[in-house]
Amino acid sequence: MLRQIVLDTETTGLDPQNGDRVIEIGCVEIAGRRRTGRVFHRYVNPERPIPEDSTAIHGITDADVAECPVFAELAQELFEFLDGTELVIHNAPFDVGFLNMELQRAGWPRLEDHCQILDTLQEARHRHPGQKNDLDSLCGRYEVDNSRRDKHGALLDSEILADVFLAMTGGQEDLALAAEEPSPASAAERLLAPEETGQREPLPVVEPTAAEWEAHHRLLERIQEVSGGCLWLEREESGPR
Repeated sequence: MLRQIVLDTETTGLDPQNGDRVIEIGCVEIAGRRRTGRVFHRYVNPERPIPEDSTAIHGITDADVAECPVFAELAQELFEFLDGTELVIHNAPFDVGFLNMELQRAGWPRLEDHCQILDTLQEARHRHPGQKNDLDSLCGRYEVDNSRRDKHGALLDSEILADVFLAMTGGQEDLALAAEEPSPASAAERLLAPEETGQREPLPVVEPTAAEWEAHHRLLERIQEVSGGCLWLEREESGPR
């Protein structure tokens, strides 16, 4: 089973080509569409000052990372944790660009040569064209709790993104397990089962109330808002029920 690693970084700035460096790495492991509880989280001494405007975003100061290892000291541990996985990253070019620069300095290969990369920002734009698709917006859309996110943080953002990713791509159900476990017969199946006499009981027909139809319609509108399309709603609007 392919391991997936949800990854995020915090940095001293926006451009690794101009000397900006990684100062925090947060990774959350997913296996079988569930968070395993295994994480990789390190603060990194960037060997350069952290600008105040960057600290305002993530809250990390020079003093916070002064005694932390430099990237080269943890490169092997990080590479071994990520090797052969699918990386799930929001706005992947940003984080991959920074990590590739750090790995290159430390004498390690690029991430693309050893990992698959899935960009959840591109996935969200595909699913929700014309809408805001930053992490906070996706949390609101998929009802993921981001109340602790008063500042950016690599591990916290990875944990939140993992929940968003699982919700956006279908939830956390283990479909294989569900398929293996026989479900009890439904009421309809029991009614349709022939009796010893060969007769079947008639199926009861219960018409929904006006309030139930209204609640049903609101649910369809919610499905359309989240998924970008609802065939049932389109058919409902194009003709009688």
